[in-house]
Amino acid sequence: MSSDPPATRQIRDVTARGVRMRVVEAGEGRPRALVLLHGFLASHLEFDAIIDALAYDFHVIAPDLPGFGDSEKPSPSRYAYGIDAFAEAVADVIAAYGLGRVDILGHGIGGAIGITLGALHAELVTRLALISPLTYAHPPNRRLRPSLWPVVGSALFKQLFGRRSFRSFFRDEVYQPGFRMDVPLLDQMYDQFNAPSARESAYAVMRAMLDTRTVVARITRVRQPTLVMWGRDDRIYPAAFALKLCRELPDARLELFDAGHAPHMERPRELVTVTREFLEGQR
Repeated sequence: MSSDPPATRQIRDVTARGVRMRVVEAGEGRPRALVLLHGFLASHLEFDAIIDALAYDFHVIAPDLPGFGDSEKPSPSRYAYGIDAFAEAVADVIAAYGLGRVDILGHGIGGAIGITLGALHAELVTRLALISPLTYAHPPNRRLRPSLWPVVGSALFKQLFGRRSFRSFFRDEVYQPGFRMDVPLLDQMYDQFNAPSARESAYAVMRAMLDTRTVVARITRVRQPTLVMWGRDDRIYPAAFALKLCRELPDARLELFDAGHAPHMERPRELVTVTREFLEGQR
């Protein structure tokens, strides 16, 4: 998105529910705040291609969820990794910045967090934009499925899921076939993941993601206007889920992209245009 001038980005640490969270901020002073919530195995870096463009119109806040990126990674014995805990942490971040009501753009588990905030903290959320959100029960991705095997699964994930496997997961499962990956960006995300505490946190989150019943139960409670965005070639969560989600949400519209699971990384210009128009009430 080279036509958009680079935004000045600020980095700040915020304590949320007793956990230090790293937050990237851009577009400070814009009248409308937009919180970006990343997906599994990622951090705010997954939004690198769209932050500057969005900051042209919005005050962008992009936290690394607890256990991911450059945020603190407490032991699962101390922190209840899961969607509800993440939602309360994001509510604390919103309060720490004094934002009042915000728009939320969430991807994957970040979308599930957005649904939870919209249902449980309606006073905080104006509009929701969801990118392939974690919602309905679906078999674990084939690349990650061995990590859930009894006894040996934990060791496979925490010790043997290396840089090559990380890249392959994004190339073969997340992105549409033929997409030219930003390998340095993926390597940055892998480096954030490649520490014992980060792997332990991610493993706890992966197991928590298996049970989506509470997210599904909250879908009909979301009253905010919601934009559902999905890649036609999504191999993590099938695009058929998009139609089902739009039927169940009280006020939803659908946008499909020629992409895989991450249209914000694969089709950033198109996604920003659609998101901007929706958040500004033009569609």
